[in-house]
Amino acid sequence: MRILLAEDDAELARRLGAALGEAGFAVDYAADGDDALFLGETQDFDAVVLDLGLPKLSGLEVLKRWRRAGRDVPVLVLTARDAWTERVEGLNAGADDYMGKPFQAAEVVARLRALVRRSAGGASPVLRLGDITLDAAAGVVEVAGRPIELTARELRILVYLMHRTGRIVSQAELIDHVYAMDDVRESNTIEVYIARLRKKLGRDAIRTIRGLGYRMG
Repeated sequence: MRILLAEDDAELARRLGAALGEAGFAVDYAADGDDALFLGETQDFDAVVLDLGLPKLSGLEVLKRWRRAGRDVPVLVLTARDAWTERVEGLNAGADDYMGKPFQAAEVVARLRALVRRSAGGASPVLRLGDITLDAAAGVVEVAGRPIELTARELRILVYLMHRTGRIVSQAELIDHVYAMDDVRESNTIEVYIARLRKKLGRDAIRTIRGLGYRMG
Protein backbone atom coordinates (compact mmCIF):
# COMPACT_ATOMS: atom_id res chain seq x y z
CA MET A 1 0.00 0.00 0.00
CA ARG A 2 1.29 3.44 -0.95
CA ILE A 3 0.92 6.40 1.41
CA LEU A 4 1.45 10.14 0.95
CA LEU A 5 2.77 11.77 4.12
CA ALA A 6 2.29 15.55 3.96
CA GLU A 7 4.07 17.01 7.00
CA ASP A 8 6.38 20.04 7.22
CA ASP A 9 8.07 19.01 10.49
CA ALA A 10 11.09 17.11 9.12
CA GLU A 11 11.78 15.13 12.30
CA LEU A 12 8.15 14.15 12.75
CA ALA A 13 7.93 13.13 9.09
CA ARG A 14 11.10 11.04 9.45
CA ARG A 15 9.84 9.21 12.55
CA LEU A 16 6.34 8.65 11.23
CA GLY A 17 7.64 7.64 7.80
CA ALA A 18 9.94 5.08 9.41
CA ALA A 19 7.03 3.60 11.37
CA LEU A 20 4.89 3.42 8.24
CA GLY A 21 7.73 1.78 6.32
CA GLU A 22 8.21 -0.81 9.06
CA ALA A 23 4.46 -1.50 8.91
CA GLY A 24 4.77 -2.37 5.21
CA PHE A 25 3.68 0.88 3.55
CA ALA A 26 5.52 2.55 0.66
CA VAL A 27 5.82 6.20 1.69
CA ASP A 28 6.15 9.38 -0.39
CA TYR A 29 6.66 12.76 1.27
CA ALA A 30 5.48 16.33 0.81
CA ALA A 31 6.83 19.14 3.00
CA ASP A 32 4.40 21.85 1.90
CA GLY A 33 0.90 22.27 0.53
CA ASP A 34 1.97 22.92 -3.05
CA ASP A 35 3.85 19.61 -3.25
CA ALA A 36 1.04 17.75 -1.49
CA LEU A 37 -1.55 19.14 -3.91
CA PHE A 38 0.55 18.23 -6.94
CA LEU A 39 1.33 14.68 -5.77
CA GLY A 40 -2.26 14.03 -4.77
CA GLU A 41 -3.49 15.14 -8.18
CA THR A 42 -0.88 13.29 -10.25
CA GLN A 43 -0.15 10.10 -8.28
CA ASP A 44 -2.32 7.28 -6.98
CA PHE A 45 -2.17 6.68 -3.22
CA ASP A 46 -4.06 4.24 -1.03
CA ALA A 47 -4.27 6.81 1.77
CA VAL A 48 -2.89 10.21 2.82
CA VAL A 49 -1.65 11.56 6.14
CA LEU A 50 -2.24 15.31 5.85
CA ASP A 51 -1.08 17.96 8.30
CA LEU A 52 -3.53 20.85 8.15
CA GLY A 53 -0.82 23.36 9.08
CA LEU A 54 1.29 23.04 5.94
CA PRO A 55 3.21 26.06 4.57
CA LYS A 56 2.53 27.65 1.15
CA LEU A 57 -0.94 26.10 0.92
CA SER A 58 -2.81 24.91 3.99
CA GLY A 59 -3.69 21.26 4.33
CA LEU A 60 -7.35 22.24 4.54
CA GLU A 61 -7.19 23.98 1.16
CA VAL A 62 -5.28 21.03 -0.32
CA LEU A 63 -8.03 18.68 0.87
CA LYS A 64 -10.80 20.91 -0.50
CA ARG A 65 -9.14 21.06 -3.92
CA TRP A 66 -8.63 17.30 -4.04
CA ARG A 67 -12.30 16.70 -3.26
CA ARG A 68 -13.46 19.27 -5.80
CA ALA A 69 -11.31 17.49 -8.38
CA GLY A 70 -12.96 14.17 -7.52
CA ARG A 71 -9.94 12.69 -5.74
CA ASP A 72 -11.51 10.32 -3.20
CA VAL A 73 -8.37 8.89 -1.59
CA PRO A 74 -8.87 8.27 2.17
CA VAL A 75 -7.34 11.13 4.19
CA LEU A 76 -6.23 11.14 7.82
CA VAL A 77 -5.71 14.73 8.94
CA LEU A 78 -3.29 15.84 11.65
CA THR A 79 -4.08 18.88 13.78
CA ALA A 80 -2.88 20.61 16.93
CA ARG A 81 -4.61 18.89 19.85
CA ASP A 82 -6.51 22.01 20.96
CA ALA A 83 -7.57 23.06 17.46
CA TRP A 84 -11.04 21.48 17.52
CA THR A 85 -12.28 23.97 14.94
CA GLU A 86 -9.63 22.70 12.49
CA ARG A 87 -10.79 19.14 13.06
CA VAL A 88 -14.38 20.11 12.32
CA GLU A 89 -13.33 22.01 9.20
CA GLY A 90 -11.22 19.08 8.03
CA LEU A 91 -14.04 16.57 8.45
CA ASN A 92 -16.48 18.90 6.72
CA ALA A 93 -14.01 19.33 3.85
CA GLY A 94 -13.90 15.58 3.25
CA ALA A 95 -11.37 14.11 5.68
CA ASP A 96 -12.06 10.51 6.69
CA ASP A 97 -10.42 10.62 10.11
CA TYR A 98 -8.27 12.92 12.24
CA MET A 99 -5.65 12.79 14.98
CA GLY A 100 -4.39 15.51 17.29
CA LYS A 101 -0.72 16.12 17.93
CA PRO A 102 1.19 14.67 19.69
CA PHE A 103 0.25 11.12 18.77
CA GLN A 104 1.60 7.59 18.79
CA ALA A 105 2.87 6.35 15.42
CA ALA A 106 1.31 2.93 16.08
CA GLU A 107 -2.14 4.53 16.24
CA VAL A 108 -1.56 6.34 12.94
CA VAL A 109 -0.64 3.00 11.35
CA ALA A 110 -3.75 1.33 12.78
CA ARG A 111 -6.05 4.12 11.63
CA LEU A 112 -4.56 4.09 8.13
CA ARG A 113 -5.09 0.34 7.86
CA ALA A 114 -8.72 0.83 8.91
CA LEU A 115 -9.19 3.56 6.30
CA VAL A 116 -7.71 1.36 3.57
CA ARG A 117 -9.94 -1.56 4.60
CA ARG A 118 -13.07 0.58 4.52
CA SER A 119 -12.06 2.07 1.18
CA ALA A 120 -11.74 -1.45 -0.23
CA GLY A 121 -15.17 -2.38 1.14
CA GLY A 122 -14.02 -4.48 4.10
CA ALA A 123 -14.12 -4.07 7.86
CA SER A 124 -12.23 -7.05 9.25
CA PRO A 125 -8.46 -6.67 9.78
CA VAL A 126 -8.04 -10.29 8.68
CA LEU A 127 -8.50 -11.09 4.98
CA ARG A 128 -9.42 -14.59 3.83
CA LEU A 129 -9.52 -16.18 0.41
CA GLY A 130 -9.87 -19.94 0.20
CA ASP A 131 -7.10 -21.47 2.32
CA ILE A 132 -5.21 -18.16 2.51
CA THR A 133 -5.48 -15.99 5.62
CA LEU A 134 -3.77 -12.61 5.85
CA ASP A 135 -3.48 -10.48 8.96
CA ALA A 136 -1.83 -7.34 7.58
CA ALA A 137 -1.50 -5.68 11.00
CA ALA A 138 0.50 -8.59 12.36
CA GLY A 139 2.22 -9.35 9.05
CA VAL A 140 1.05 -12.97 9.35
CA VAL A 141 0.09 -15.11 6.35
CA GLU A 142 -1.18 -18.67 6.60
CA VAL A 143 -2.14 -21.27 4.01
CA ALA A 144 -4.43 -23.97 5.40
CA GLY A 145 -3.29 -22.97 8.89
CA ARG A 146 0.42 -23.19 8.03
CA PRO A 147 2.47 -19.98 8.54
CA ILE A 148 4.13 -18.64 5.38
CA GLU A 149 7.18 -16.36 5.45
CA LEU A 150 6.98 -13.42 3.05
CA THR A 151 9.38 -10.59 2.32
CA ALA A 152 8.18 -7.03 2.87
CA ARG A 153 7.60 -6.50 -0.87
CA GLU A 154 5.80 -9.82 -1.27
CA LEU A 155 3.54 -8.88 1.63
CA ARG A 156 2.74 -5.47 0.09
CA ILE A 157 1.75 -7.11 -3.18
CA LEU A 158 -0.38 -9.74 -1.46
CA VAL A 159 -2.16 -7.14 0.70
CA TYR A 160 -2.95 -5.05 -2.36
CA LEU A 161 -4.26 -8.01 -4.37
CA MET A 162 -6.34 -9.43 -1.53
CA HIS A 163 -7.97 -6.06 -0.93
CA ARG A 164 -9.05 -6.27 -4.57
CA THR A 165 -10.21 -9.89 -4.69
CA GLY A 166 -12.04 -10.69 -7.92
CA ARG A 167 -10.61 -7.66 -9.71
CA ILE A 168 -7.90 -7.62 -12.37
CA VAL A 169 -4.90 -5.58 -11.25
CA SER A 170 -2.43 -4.52 -13.94
CA GLN A 171 1.34 -4.54 -13.50
CA ALA A 172 1.32 -0.75 -13.77
CA GLU A 173 -1.21 -0.46 -10.96
CA LEU A 174 0.81 -2.78 -8.74
CA ILE A 175 3.97 -0.79 -9.41
CA ASP A 176 2.16 2.46 -8.55
CA HIS A 177 0.88 1.12 -5.24
CA VAL A 178 3.73 -1.00 -3.84
CA TYR A 179 6.66 1.29 -4.70
CA ALA A 180 7.41 4.79 -3.48
CA MET A 181 8.54 7.29 -6.13
CA ASP A 182 12.20 7.00 -5.14
CA ASP A 183 12.21 3.19 -5.42
CA VAL A 184 13.57 1.48 -8.51
CA ARG A 185 10.51 0.47 -10.51
CA GLU A 186 10.78 -2.37 -13.02
CA SER A 187 7.86 -4.39 -14.35
CA ASN A 188 9.91 -7.60 -14.54
CA THR A 189 10.45 -7.50 -10.77
CA ILE A 190 6.68 -7.69 -10.30
CA GLU A 191 6.70 -10.92 -12.32
CA VAL A 192 9.43 -12.28 -10.07
CA TYR A 193 7.47 -11.44 -6.91
CA ILE A 194 4.28 -12.96 -8.31
CA ALA A 195 6.18 -16.15 -9.14
CA ARG A 196 7.55 -16.29 -5.58
CA LEU A 197 4.09 -15.76 -4.12
CA ARG A 198 2.70 -18.60 -6.21
CA LYS A 199 5.40 -20.94 -4.90
CA LYS A 200 4.52 -20.02 -1.33
CA LEU A 201 0.73 -19.74 -1.59
CA GLY A 202 -0.07 -22.26 -4.32
CA ARG A 203 0.18 -22.10 -8.09
CA ASP A 204 -3.44 -21.11 -8.56
CA ALA A 205 -3.53 -18.47 -5.80
CA ILE A 206 -2.80 -15.66 -8.26
CA ARG A 207 -4.07 -15.93 -11.82
CA THR A 208 -2.44 -14.19 -14.76
CA ILE A 209 -5.00 -12.62 -17.09
CA ARG A 210 -2.96 -12.42 -20.24
CA GLY A 211 -2.42 -8.89 -21.48
CA LEU A 212 -4.28 -7.39 -18.51
CA GLY A 213 -2.66 -8.30 -15.21
CA TYR A 214 -3.30 -10.45 -12.15
CA ARG A 215 -6.33 -11.54 -10.17
CA MET A 216 -7.01 -13.33 -6.91
CA GLY A 217 -10.36 -15.02 -6.49
